[in-house]
Amino acid sequence: MPLVSTASVVGPARAAGVGAPAFNVLHLETAEALVAAAERAAVPLILQISENCVRYHGSLLPLLRATLALAEGSEARISVHLDHITDPGLLREGVLAGARSAMIDASALPYEENVAVTAELTGWCHGQGAFVEAELGEVGGKGGVHAPGARTDADEALAFVEATGVDALAVAVGSSHAMRERTAVLDKELIRTLRQRLPVPLVLHGSSGVPDEELRAAVAAGMTKINISTHLVSVFTGQVRRTLAEDLALVDSRKYVAPAREAVSQEAERLLRLLGAAR
Repeated sequence: MPLVSTASVVGPARAAGVGAPAFNVLHLETAEALVAAAERAAVPLILQISENCVRYHGSLLPLLRATLALAEGSEARISVHLDHITDPGLLREGVLAGARSAMIDASALPYEENVAVTAELTGWCHGQGAFVEAELGEVGGKGGVHAPGARTDADEALAFVEATGVDALAVAVGSSHAMRERTAVLDKELIRTLRQRLPVPLVLHGSSGVPDEELRAAVAAGMTKINISTHLVSVFTGQVRRTLAEDLALVDSRKYVAPAREAVSQEAERLLRLLGAAR
């Protein structure tokens, strides 16, 4: 199936009151696992490549092109998204190479600078037909700038959306990046308020730390795009450790990476079904 736009995943999900799952790609094996999961679950999926991931690989295009190829060759409806992009040059490179959307992350800047940078890059992205997500203030867990207790102000969020023209907004409602335990409790009342006040879909970052029932409740309250990375990374690494512990003589990386890839695929499928049916 041809690559689909992120707007065509997020918009219908918001209208239907279901989640639009967005899972991060770290390397080819995770991309393969996630695409297979989307095919089995028959739920649209947004594959995300973050700026941190690009730094790990040293460049964007090899992994982006591989991810695009997997998406284009899949029977599932898949979009490819650039996540937490602070470098305008990297954003332009990715969109021009085929990414259908990007998160412009100028959240560490003072408010007026965040607005100016986001508005400029949003205009450029829209000119390329790309969907844009942004973040008003840093969600908890990113460099300690805000505690996990940070909350988005509805009035400020509305002003930000109107000033920048973004298509979706990541909001702080109780989650935190890079959590390894799924214990976060979200502010559902704030989610309902933001859903009513804002004309764009809401994005939940730090969803790895949110348990299943809280994720379902968040979607029911009005959250749409649900970003998950750390939880699936933990699944991958945990399976690698188990496989190596069972056979200390194992040296062929394919023999311990393949089970990890399958473990991620199974958990991703479960989450896709959970979020894609959440109301």
